[in-house]
Amino acid sequence: MTQVLNLSVFKGVMMLLPRWFLEAILLLISALAFTNAAFIGVNIGTDLTNMPSPSDIVSLLKSHQITHVRLYDANSHMLKAFANTTIQVTVGVTNQEILKIGRFPSSAASWINKNVAAYVPSTNITAIAVGSEVLTQSPHVAPILASALNNIHKALVAMNLNFQVKVSTPMSMDVMPKPFPPSTSTFSPSWNTTVHQILQFLDNTGSFFMLNAMFDAMVDAAYYSMVALNFSKIPVVVTETGWPSSGGSDETAATVSNAETFNSNLIKRVGGGGGGSEALNGTTLFCVAKTDADDDKLEDGLNWACGQGRANCGPIQPGQACYLPNDIKSHASFAYNDYYQKMKGVGGTCDFDGTAITTPRDPSYRTCAYTGSLNANGTGGNFPPTALGPASQVGGNANALIISIYHLPFLATLALTLLLL
Repeated sequence: MTQVLNLSVFKGVMMLLPRWFLEAILLLISALAFTNAAFIGVNIGTDLTNMPSPSDIVSLLKSHQITHVRLYDANSHMLKAFANTTIQVTVGVTNQEILKIGRFPSSAASWINKNVAAYVPSTNITAIAVGSEVLTQSPHVAPILASALNNIHKALVAMNLNFQVKVSTPMSMDVMPKPFPPSTSTFSPSWNTTVHQILQFLDNTGSFFMLNAMFDAMVDAAYYSMVALNFSKIPVVVTETGWPSSGGSDETAATVSNAETFNSNLIKRVGGGGGGSEALNGTTLFCVAKTDADDDKLEDGLNWACGQGRANCGPIQPGQACYLPNDIKSHASFAYNDYYQKMKGVGGTCDFDGTAITTPRDPSYRTCAYTGSLNANGTGGNFPPTALGPASQVGGNANALIISIYHLPFLATLALTLLLL
């Protein structure tokens, strides 16, 4: 079982916190869809031993200027503790509660009356997360999920709370079986009917799409998948992501150092409004193919970078300066880096389905000068300013994206390496 990192990050500062607190909360970062501000918040689960008191948790959150939290369930003690704090609270309906709520509108009304109406306006409840990864974790509940969302919303309408409280359901990336390249991503056909019902609900109620993902590339895939079903205006909430600090013998990337790097750089990525290309000491970072990357994935990434990514791939054509060595890793590295150097300022990332990584070492060699190198003389060519990533194109607004980054209690496998210095 992979364990959580015993560090938590607030406002870009790495701080040691009590272990009980780290076991109870998950790191959340969000670039708010309806403002230009970024915020840092936490997820709170209460099914743990040695939990601190709700008042202690709230005091700690306030001391770090945390403005948003998500409760995995409607714990009455926690809901009371957040009264008169102005902290925005997302309260969760558990997967086990969905069947009853979906089948009986009266159950939805009772749930809202007990877990929302009883606490507002003192407790600033602004959203309800109906289940978590229901389609993939509780597929027997999936047929009733859209009904549960509607019943919850109708109960809010009846109590005149629908404008204050939005309703959605966190999705797993598993509903998009082929997220890379993002522009070709679609939802799994087996879930199309259910997902369409959910998207129609979100569109009708002005809510947002909650997504458990590793970040940019998968968010882009979600936008394109929604567009494939003719929904282009629903903002995305990334409800879970993270990096484990330790794991099994086959999880060599699960280290404290990698987890710290992921969380701290992700905070900078969200708070800064875009990925950077320089390390803390000002050193230029280059984006190259991982040495152990799968060749088929590298080919997909290379084709995307040279095609829709609109990287300048002329130098890796036969007879040109960067053609040799004629292998997929060398060519992918040049294309990845050209895309990254030109797009980092508007959200471009060095990921390519987990096949790329940043490095401070200049990969240029002989007459092949990589874009961003001190020896580059325009080899990389010009990059059209209109060739933006789908987070700004498909969403219609680079800020129309709620990104909620959660420090997960467990991760069995890792799909991506995200190093956004």
